[in-house]
Amino acid sequence: MTNLLRNLLAGVAAVGLVGTGAALRTGTPSAYATPSGIPTDGSIADAAERAVDSVVGISVKLTGDRTVDMFGDAMQGPQVEAQGSGVIVTASGRILTNSHVVDKATEIKVLLADGGEYAAKVVGKDPKADLAVIQLQGHFPTLKPIAFGDSANLRLGDVVLTIGNGLGLGNSVSVGIVSAKSRGMGGHIEEYEDFIQTDAVINHGNSGGALVNLKGELIGINTAIASRTGEYSGIGFAIPMTMVRPIMDMLVKDGKVSRGYLGVTIGTATPTIAEAKKLGASHGAAIGEVQAGSPAQRAGLVEGDVVVAINGAEVRTGEALRNTIALIRPGSLVDLDVVHRDGRGSKLRATLGELPEQLANQPDVPVQEVTPRRRHR
Repeated sequence: MTNLLRNLLAGVAAVGLVGTGAALRTGTPSAYATPSGIPTDGSIADAAERAVDSVVGISVKLTGDRTVDMFGDAMQGPQVEAQGSGVIVTASGRILTNSHVVDKATEIKVLLADGGEYAAKVVGKDPKADLAVIQLQGHFPTLKPIAFGDSANLRLGDVVLTIGNGLGLGNSVSVGIVSAKSRGMGGHIEEYEDFIQTDAVINHGNSGGALVNLKGELIGINTAIASRTGEYSGIGFAIPMTMVRPIMDMLVKDGKVSRGYLGVTIGTATPTIAEAKKLGASHGAAIGEVQAGSPAQRAGLVEGDVVVAINGAEVRTGEALRNTIALIRPGSLVDLDVVHRDGRGSKLRATLGELPEQLANQPDVPVQEVTPRRRHR
């Protein structure tokens, strides 16, 4: 059975076997003005040049005197180092990466494109979506923040580039296409999944690196691969900017992510399920149990309803509704288009609660913590 491996760390190595980069350099940071009109000539080389200096290598020292390598084998000794990638998003030194890259880190070092290595600290992290924001410390040179693209407009077959610290060798660029969109893996990789799937090469060490379009714009953060061997097999996953940006903003503002909460169990309605369960619609998010006193119950949702749109946007799967709700701040009003069992359509309005702490801090399935992590159903 296919093992789905988080692909963030280049592996685990004893300190001394992993290069530490160039000596620390100091200087006064200054703003970098992202070009207002980025060329769209479609050149792969031009796209790579626009983005590569905005991608960094990350090395971390991990806590504890026992860790586990990518194959699940224990490694002894407190001095353990692992590597990943990150993306510069502001001239003031803010960097996006994966949560698992910096999880349990006692020390974080960032290797910039100029060869300089600088300390960083965690601003906030969200393990459920596998995203984190870190901040460079002290004095550092002028940075080049990456331009943000719109992942919502991606099409199957669009050419994309992956950039990151593959195998700990420093920035490398690979090219491929978008091979699938809105890919969910049933919670095997993250709690919240809406991946861009690509055949561009993603190796160990690329986690937290950039997926960019031919304008050199960031459209996703590389996070995982699907593989039977633990190595690249042609299927990689990136978290889309439609999910990255609101989570990043919450991490910067609050240091954590507060997710909306509707209070239902959901599944995906299909023609087969609709016939078997006597649902009123054959696509959308099918409502199962409705928790007593929840926002869903107060709004009038009942078991067997099918949500086909939220705030005017079509909903075709249960996962899509779950992800959308999770990215809306608690206390917000949402408009739901609902089809009832008898085929009647209605519009309901719900005021979202906040995802309860016990649900926010517990994974849906047991997790074996490894580096890189593997999750099993």
